[in-house]
Amino acid sequence: MRFVRPFLIAATFLGLTSITTVAQQAPAAPPAKPAARPAAKPVVRRAAKSAPLVPGPSVEGITEYNLPNGLRVLLFPDQSKPTTTVNVTYLVGSRHEGYGETGMAHLLEHMLFKGSPKHQNVPQEFSDHGANWNGSTWFDRTNYFETFSASDTNLAWALDLEAERMVNSYVAKKDLETEFSVVRNEFELGENNPGNILEERAMSTAFLWHNYGHSTIGARSDIEQVPIERLQGFYHRYYEPDNAVLVVAGKFDQQRALAVIQQKFGAIPRPDRSGVLKIYPTYTLDPTQDGERSVTLRRVGDVQVALAIYHVPSGIHPDFPAVDVLTRVLGSAPSGRLYKALVETKKAADVSASNYQLREPGVLITTVQVRKEDSLPAAMAAMQDAIQSVITTPPTSEEVERAKTAILKQIDLTLDNSQRAALELSEWASLGDWRMLFLHRDRVRAVTAADVARVAAAYLKTSNVTYGQFIPTAKPDRAEIPATPDVMALVKDYKGDTARVVGEVFDPSPGNIESRTIRGALSTGMKLAFLPKKTRGQTVNVSMTLRFGTLDAVKGKTAAADIAADMLMRGTRSKSRQQIKDAFDQLKTNVSIGGGATSVQIRMETTRPNLVESLKLLAEVLRDPAFDSKEFDELRQQNLAGLDEQKSDPIAQGSAAYQRYLNPRDKGDPRYTSTPEEQIADYTSVTVEQARQFYTEFYGAENGQLAVVGDFDTAEIQALAATLFGNWRGGQPYARIGSSYRDISATTISLETPDKANAFFLAGSNIDVRDDNPDYPALVLANYILGGGALNSRLAMRIRQKEGISYGVGSNVSASALDSVGSFTTYAIYAPENVNRLETAFKEEVDRAMKDGLTEEEVQKAKQGWLQNEQVRLAQDGQLAGQLATDLNINRNLSYDAEFERKVGDLTLEQVNGALRKYIDPSKITIVKAGDFAKRAAPAKP
Repeated sequence: MRFVRPFLIAATFLGLTSITTVAQQAPAAPPAKPAARPAAKPVVRRAAKSAPLVPGPSVEGITEYNLPNGLRVLLFPDQSKPTTTVNVTYLVGSRHEGYGETGMAHLLEHMLFKGSPKHQNVPQEFSDHGANWNGSTWFDRTNYFETFSASDTNLAWALDLEAERMVNSYVAKKDLETEFSVVRNEFELGENNPGNILEERAMSTAFLWHNYGHSTIGARSDIEQVPIERLQGFYHRYYEPDNAVLVVAGKFDQQRALAVIQQKFGAIPRPDRSGVLKIYPTYTLDPTQDGERSVTLRRVGDVQVALAIYHVPSGIHPDFPAVDVLTRVLGSAPSGRLYKALVETKKAADVSASNYQLREPGVLITTVQVRKEDSLPAAMAAMQDAIQSVITTPPTSEEVERAKTAILKQIDLTLDNSQRAALELSEWASLGDWRMLFLHRDRVRAVTAADVARVAAAYLKTSNVTYGQFIPTAKPDRAEIPATPDVMALVKDYKGDTARVVGEVFDPSPGNIESRTIRGALSTGMKLAFLPKKTRGQTVNVSMTLRFGTLDAVKGKTAAADIAADMLMRGTRSKSRQQIKDAFDQLKTNVSIGGGATSVQIRMETTRPNLVESLKLLAEVLRDPAFDSKEFDELRQQNLAGLDEQKSDPIAQGSAAYQRYLNPRDKGDPRYTSTPEEQIADYTSVTVEQARQFYTEFYGAENGQLAVVGDFDTAEIQALAATLFGNWRGGQPYARIGSSYRDISATTISLETPDKANAFFLAGSNIDVRDDNPDYPALVLANYILGGGALNSRLAMRIRQKEGISYGVGSNVSASALDSVGSFTTYAIYAPENVNRLETAFKEEVDRAMKDGLTEEEVQKAKQGWLQNEQVRLAQDGQLAGQLATDLNINRNLSYDAEFERKVGDLTLEQVNGALRKYIDPSKITIVKAGDFAKRAAPAKP
């Protein structure tokens, strides 16, 4: 599987909604005129003809169909998922860009959200249908997807939208003039991270000619100066049915879906692939590397980083599964060779290894993070020794099996989630065929220790590496990269495993959820909520919260509490950290634990056959931690390195300053917001004995909540919970730490973060409101319109869509269920030279909403979109388990959600405008700005 670095993937900004963080909508923008298309490809939207979908291969519940125009269609029905995902992948990415076109694939991705003659306001439509959506661009592909509440109407809308923008998107010059600055803003966001830029520089050195050496986001000059005609030509050439794969996954009627696909996409003619529309296979390949290469990056920062990049074969080559396993043997924590050689010896704070599984020969990357006061040369030498150790001391069968188990676990969990699988198929389609997902899985199963040793010797050569130094070599030992295989020959007649267990049809409405939820409590006081249902792959999600302490008892113990929670997964008295990780991998279980001075939260995802053993192991982790000194030292170093990085980060600095001003507390109070410097001091002084003592005094289950959602036996799990947690009591009493509204006067705070290309903006105020206040539904919907609705909110339409100032902008409203304490917060990322333009635009939009009010059309569309998004939210089992656990703590059930939905549906324009004006006071809004304003004082051109 691929381990992809987030800032090298270019993606649109995605807004998600909930009751406490909601999206907004804005009035429809005037439609742009369609851009003229070249004579070689006129716009033809013919009436649907008889263009039957021809059945193709079928593997493990996924079936391919083919239209005569070349479109490949994958159907993945999953009736247990009350949502549907439509994902269109175009087989074009940054690999296909020509000279002067870097970043064009990603820029075009942005432009496809600007509308078409039939769908003039795409963001509005997403909001209207309550969809979760996004688009992303990578080296070999570009994809667009939307997940929505399952219905024939929504599916027909999504398919019509994707068919329309496949060939009729505007791609207009006037939209490009604002969007290129938004993309530049996204470019600058990546520029803020020295580790990402170091990798970008090293990749461009590792690849002399191939486009994999170019960042997908592109060169700033190309982004800013690309002619609209070239962008239109790129669109006309690659956005055609014969260069696309359509996936429909989740709950839908297959025959009806096929009929709609045939109607919508079958009407698009197959292009004449001659002349300007001809697609040439990419043929530029790098020569065999003939010696070490190096690159040095000098920028402001607080953590040292070293990289080593090795060329490896194509992701479809038979060697790649062994490369995938080798990557984990090197980079896994805590058993990986790099971890043991650098983190355990305190030469580095953190290490990792990743690979890019691509259509053409890619790379394996190792990364080392070193604190400023430690030696980078020593860490680099240790990194090189650790990498070479897999050649001199080949991986053992235990190391290889551990890596394989972890890889196969993630594949299995992906295939158990149709929504996740629908997006994952984009990656495998870009390798040549979606069936490579299954073939790769089968190949991983067959990998042996000898295979891993062989590929290590073949590709981890000193002549095949790019890092920070050069060593002349008299007799170069070069790694010959194999040619890319014929993928169709590899997948011909492939059948795969048997089909997975399918789930039931489940209605995610609050009323149905409540009618099927079983609640109870253990004798010690721990509260339980169970929602049994049949799920695809028999998946189960578990959410547990343990609450403890009083305000006086936990004062001054935040660092010890944080460490105590983080140490739980690092070993018990009978199992090492690695043994715990191995056991959960064998059980195909994902577990996360996090906590602080007053609570610890546990999330678990597994399957029915593994639930009992997973809960037993979790109980051992929670009740019998070892607090090993060596693990404690490693954890502290990692935390300190992360805090070092925050010292110059605009988002971290701005967020801390915002919270410290609006929610001031005395130092030592668990609600106090520490500066990075204060946290570093606390973590430096805290001891493992203090962490152990905090655990001993406070941890117990009597004030906890446990929620389970999925395929399980209620009686069995209730009895097991009593056995595992029924006698676990903490040593200290518990009393909830409440909050009260604070009327904080408005101010403006400006923070300098030198040498950071991107700046961060936060603005908002405290609100005297609780979530059962009669005004709260109207306030939620008002915020949905003002700033919560992703690209279609008023703030986004003005700041991103119209003026192109910010890549990410929005707002949210939140309120407590127990105290009259709420907040209104807006945020944006932007170039520092645009600070005045951003602040002006923000204030004008808020003032306009207050003065003129929202419109009836906005309110009606917002209600429709928000209510549909609620259906999508409650359809996510992991989120639902978390909500059930939270509701147990506040003595609430799903009737609150049902009533809240009813109230939103009944809202009037007067109620929404009244709540907005009552609770959002522009004169009380505090603004925090963090960026390199001194360096970029000159005003930006409009």
